[in-house]
Amino acid sequence: MKKYCLDLRVVSSQRLTAHHVLLKLTHDDVLPPMLPGQFVEVRVDHSPSTFLRRPISINYVDVKRNELWLLIAGIGAGTRRLCLLCEGDSVNCLLPLGHGFSQSSSLPDGSKVLLVGGGVGVAPLLWQGIKLREGGHEPSFLLGARSAGDLLELNHFQQVGAVYLTTEDDTVGEKGFVTNHSILRRQRFDLIQTCGPKPMMMAVASYARERGIDCEASLENLMACGLGACLCCVEKTTEGNLRVCEDGPVFNTRRLLW
Repeated sequence: MKKYCLDLRVVSSQRLTAHHVLLKLTHDDVLPPMLPGQFVEVRVDHSPSTFLRRPISINYVDVKRNELWLLIAGIGAGTRRLCLLCEGDSVNCLLPLGHGFSQSSSLPDGSKVLLVGGGVGVAPLLWQGIKLREGGHEPSFLLGARSAGDLLELNHFQQVGAVYLTTEDDTVGEKGFVTNHSILRRQRFDLIQTCGPKPMMMAVASYARERGIDCEASLENLMACGLGACLCCVEKTTEGNLRVCEDGPVFNTRRLLW
């Protein structure tokens, strides 16, 4: 897909938790085509210690409102600066980047897809779930966090499909990690798609492999350029070292040496 470098305008900045902000961005022209699982590289202005763009998953694209949603976790100087953006501010984005999840047109009719996310890794799963539902499939979400207050965008996920929750402190849902949830023993899925901490995704991939279920994982390797030039995001695969930003970030887990 063609890549664009655009100055986008902040429509709103909604603080979801102490460390998470939902940015809604727009442009005077129609936003370019994008797909769930792709990401953008955001330039961070007014942050002297931040030299590189920050890769952020596409959370949702509202075509009617011409809005791009980005879910930001303020965990470093760059992302904390992005969390301070206000309505009317301008932010430069390189987009869309990478290859996303398998889309509804490539799946058998009525497929049951489980979307598994942890922490801010839930971000790309919302739009993917919406696209799957629009394509006639049955998306379900299995979302995990340390505590109830760390779960993000639950109101949006619940409008798309069934939502199953785990928290490490047992404040909501079932206690433990996502791979401990009873839904994995009670229901069979045709495809699993996941994004979040690597240990979580490896455990999900192991579960899928043992049961012969296709699984796709959106990797979160450090991506400096987003264009495949710097090679800092390479992942070992059955085909050798591949660039996560260019060849991914979504991979079928059969290709990964996990």
